[in-house]
Amino acid sequence: MAPASSKRPKIVVTRRLPDQIEARMMELFDTRLNEADQPLSKADLIAAAQEADVLVPTVTDPIDAEVIGQAGTGLKLIASFGTGVDHIDLAAAKARDIMVTNTPGVLTEDTADMTMALILAVPRRLAEGERLMRSGQWQGWAPTSMLGNRIYGKRLGIIGMGRIGQAVARRASGFGLSIHYHNRNRLHPGIEEELEATYWESLDQMLAHTDLISIHCPSTPATYHLLSARRLKLIRSHAYIVNTSRGGAIDESALLQLLQSGAIAGAGLDVYEKEPAVNPKLLALDNVVLLPHMGSATVEGRLDMGEKVLINIRTFADGHTPPDLVLDVHL
Repeated sequence: MAPASSKRPKIVVTRRLPDQIEARMMELFDTRLNEADQPLSKADLIAAAQEADVLVPTVTDPIDAEVIGQAGTGLKLIASFGTGVDHIDLAAAKARDIMVTNTPGVLTEDTADMTMALILAVPRRLAEGERLMRSGQWQGWAPTSMLGNRIYGKRLGIIGMGRIGQAVARRASGFGLSIHYHNRNRLHPGIEEELEATYWESLDQMLAHTDLISIHCPSTPATYHLLSARRLKLIRSHAYIVNTSRGGAIDESALLQLLQSGAIAGAGLDVYEKEPAVNPKLLALDNVVLLPHMGSATVEGRLDMGEKVLINIRTFADGHTPPDLVLDVHL
């Protein structure tokens, strides 16, 4: 652990953060901000890593082995603004004795809210109806106009029953959905009972028996294309998929084909396999609700994330172990 020092550590922040967080950083540390709020190039990230004692990247900044390998000797902490750390090469950081922290636990309720919004929006065709209104072509109410599907009484299959998955389950229960889940490890019986959740050891079987599917798994090699072309074909034609976790969890090309053919009824997507690029064929589909990775985008959530970053940096600067340590080089 770095010893406490009266010298203020040099902080480099890769994107604009909430004003309150940036102001506090300027007060506490020798801070360089990204006032233009443009994503940094690979060369810019390397320059930032060479300059900083603490680098504050976001989840869209690839802090890979090349960036870390050219970091200056002063870089001792990567205090990421976000929960996921798949954008950081942890092995390379460990090899350079660089600690890594994140901001866990602050996005749960916001992401669960957005997931529930998509679970409602896709079957009831909310985005399609809103587009109809803005087009000026709405002719008034009709018995067979804009018919969607009821979610009450349907089965929701949750893939990944961590904090966010459980928060979604609690919300979905209030809308009369039956909760089913697949997880790497089965939940404690008490949590299962509280959520009235049915565990499926086989993901394949759960996919074939649920009406809505919501994905809440982290980005790891094991979850890449977890919903592969083969698995997507197991989903029933009246079912809907919602993804607010990581775009790579779904084989997007295979999903697109099934949505185009009607083999899957619809999808609500907040994340994409190659974001910020979005397949233009997805944009052309009426049975898909597309959002710009805004599941955690609340003022309160961003402030909470920033506070965690500040606490991690201050604790590190004081010579103590940061509370949200992902990688401790001294283990």
